[in-house]
Amino acid sequence: MTYRRRTALVSALVVGLAVASAPAAQAATVSDYSDVAATPNVEGCTIAQGFAAGPTYLYAIKTRSDDKRSVIHRVDKNTGVSTVMTTGAKTYNPWLGHANDMTTADFGGKHYLFVVTLDKTTSGVQLVQLGYTGTTYTKVRSFHVTYDGKPRGVSGIDRISTSSTGITFFFKSAKQVYRGTVRPASGSRTVKLAKAFTLSTEKALVDGAVVPDLATFANQGFHYDIAKKVLYYPLTKDNRSIVLVYRNVGRTRDTTAKPSTEDSFSITSADYPAKFEIEGVGTSGGRLYFNTNRATSQAAADGVHVFEGYSS
Repeated sequence: MTYRRRTALVSALVVGLAVASAPAAQAATVSDYSDVAATPNVEGCTIAQGFAAGPTYLYAIKTRSDDKRSVIHRVDKNTGVSTVMTTGAKTYNPWLGHANDMTTADFGGKHYLFVVTLDKTTSGVQLVQLGYTGTTYTKVRSFHVTYDGKPRGVSGIDRISTSSTGITFFFKSAKQVYRGTVRPASGSRTVKLAKAFTLSTEKALVDGAVVPDLATFANQGFHYDIAKKVLYYPLTKDNRSIVLVYRNVGRTRDTTAKPSTEDSFSITSADYPAKFEIEGVGTSGGRLYFNTNRATSQAAADGVHVFEGYSS
């Protein structure tokens, strides 16, 4: 379906609105965004979860409340045309659990989506690999993700490098970031994590001031821009969403990363006072896209969006 693009009204102030024509390094909090497409409830899936941005298409997962069914929306970022992807003859799948975060990765000439399930059990799987062509996808492999020999229910994932034998990702659990390598085609189905660094939120500045209750915000997914060495970390509470920016994050970093004092993103939504939660973020063509769980007191209005006035 096509969703009418609009610029939403937010109650947060945009600091230094000259960012629309200035590089991201100038101090600013970006609060203005536009809707790209709706992600309506399909097959009983009402909760927005993982998100990933590709060169042309944006991918957003919605799950059922019991985590036993998921759908994947594919959105053309240029036209806003949204399609529910299919697997076999169905528009839903039972494989992705909570589907808290997702990333795209190519390997061996094929396109894949990697989804973290947030499963913390020994019997479950923590990572699912999907192969896709156009608007159809299939389950390829499932993986156990472990740290120190125990299952680790990671909540975030993004690619950092690809070799001839595997793909190395950053994984995130709360504020802790790990590295782990996946063998997409053959070999071990266990991904052993190694600690990389932690994401500090101490003294994070939004609109030029420290957010006093930031410790009470919920963790969401994250995104790592390989080319720019920038990491984006969304946090949410009620109708408030913040995205912290971490610059100069190398692939081999092993010390605590501190948020930028020069730029951040903040939305306190007057249009969706019941809920405005950024679930995942991703960059494409230098712009920062995201998906939401958002609602008025009457109805949900989940969607895919883009921040205005920001270039990575």
